[in-house]
Amino acid sequence: MALDLKDDPSLIAKYEEYHKNVWPEVLDSLKNSGILHMEIYRIFNRLFMIIEVDDTFSFEKKAQMDANNHRVQDWETLMWEYQQALPLAKPGEKWLLMHKIFDFSSNN
Repeated sequence: MALDLKDDPSLIAKYEEYHKNVWPEVLDSLKNSGILHMEIYRIFNRLFMIIEVDDTFSFEKKAQMDANNHRVQDWETLMWEYQQALPLAKPGEKWLLMHKIFDFSSNN
């Protein structure tokens, strides 16, 4: 998935600082939605998120869980102070799915 940050070095630094100590309720929400592993990478102001999920995960389920969790909503509101949608995002869209075009494993 991809998303941009606002192109401001001080905001980017604050965003990264928040991610050094993500709120426990947000981490619980990730786990309870079926996310097994998540990584976020940044280059300049562009973010890339990779998630590994179990069979119970769906984006719809995660969105419903988030909508009913006030701490997750507080986190999302706070993070939106630093984030900005990609130019091709529809109104209200944040993280956009990316299309995998290459996969290499030396174990094949």
